[in-house]
Amino acid sequence: MRDHAETELMLMGYGLTTAEILYRMPDHQSVLQSFVWQHYDLAPKFPELFRFLDFWRRKLEGPLHSVTYTHRRLIAPNEWRNVSGELVLH
Repeated sequence: MRDHAETELMLMGYGLTTAEILYRMPDHQSVLQSFVWQHYDLAPKFPELFRFLDFWRRKLEGPLHSVTYTHRRLIAPNEWRNVSGELVLH
């Protein structure tokens, strides 16, 4: 997915994924903190989201509590057509 323009990603089927991540504070395990993550991703497998969550588990100290997400394709197949032709005006 890297090195592509946003429009190019949308045409390849990517949509905007937003996730609210609740995690426990490292020093106060009974306190939940919220983090919002947003990125272009492919549903239904969400490779970018899972890559980020794997990074979180490996590198950050706050244990994950829950992840709630939503996904929206910004260009649907019925909104994009490749049209070629020529208009001749007299």
